[in-house]
Amino acid sequence: MSLWVDKYRPKKFGQLTFHPQITDSLKSLAATGDFPHLLVYGPSGAGKKTRIYATLNELFGASVEKLKIDVKTFTNASSKKLEFNVLSSPYHLEITPSDMGNNDRVVIQDLLKDVASTEQVDFSNPGKNGVKHRFKVVIINEADSLSRDAQAALRRTMEKYSANIRLIMVCNNISNIIAPIKSRTLLVRVPAPSVKEIGDILLHIALKESVKFSSNDPEKLRKYVDAVARGSAQNLRRSMLTFETISMQLELLNVDNLSSATIVLDWEVIIQNIALSLRRDKSVANLAKLRVTFYELLSHCIPSRLILKTLALELASSETSHCRELMETAAVFDERLSLGLKAIFHLEGFAAKAMVIMS
Repeated sequence: MSLWVDKYRPKKFGQLTFHPQITDSLKSLAATGDFPHLLVYGPSGAGKKTRIYATLNELFGASVEKLKIDVKTFTNASSKKLEFNVLSSPYHLEITPSDMGNNDRVVIQDLLKDVASTEQVDFSNPGKNGVKHRFKVVIINEADSLSRDAQAALRRTMEKYSANIRLIMVCNNISNIIAPIKSRTLLVRVPAPSVKEIGDILLHIALKESVKFSSNDPEKLRKYVDAVARGSAQNLRRSMLTFETISMQLELLNVDNLSSATIVLDWEVIIQNIALSLRRDKSVANLAKLRVTFYELLSHCIPSRLILKTLALELASSETSHCRELMETAAVFDERLSLGLKAIFHLEGFAAKAMVIMS
């Protein structure tokens, strides 16, 4: 039994229901024989990967859905062996080099060079438009988290092997992408869907899954699903997961109780408590206690930059008189997170600086 977010994920362009201009542009690119490198960016849950896989489906057909996971082994400069997971089909690879930390350059150099130096020879499936594509596509997740060395290696790969490989880089923000890569790719921004668009999708799922509501009044149903979308910050993936969770927990959804349409995640509650603690107790002893909490968040795979962003916004929302100083400080430590190795140092540094500002 699959989650609704996977069960109702569109696989083709014709199944996509929002951002029609982006869909039409990608469809036109797939129809041409000269497909460019892409840099797809936008907020989480906007549908970036869904559109990328719809593009691959248009290029190569349904074969891109036959996925397997391979474990590749690499050796870094200190002769240490590194294992790296690669999701692949006969026509594409999907990788997340940032998982390797500072060894991401090794993955870029070895894996991409190995793929790009071999010409695609399987022409049994010429694609839906009859165009034979002599290249493999490599999807690079979290491209904005790549180190500068890895991005430099990526640029050289793009130049040298452009005949045999096409890169599709995915990220939330392009500010950390170096200019040479931006100039060699077609930038595609996928904005977050509107509240109404998310609501329409949730109502469609509710109909398919026979979700029971306390009232069938269309206006009340619309307000309820819109509350789910707003509570999820217009993140479509999170909205669908939230809606499924509520539907599984309650046999009958009370559309008159809009507060039940919002689920606050555990890590968000923890960050709210951190912000409250910073405002109440501006001492070194409290800072030492918060270090343990930061470690717990990081150990549960909450990204350090997401922790910093959420904490900064939480503090700024209540400290209106110091809002600008807090956000400027958060920007400084956000840059340090992208350059440094130990996230805990920079999170603790921001907490200490925030204490000083608020005092």
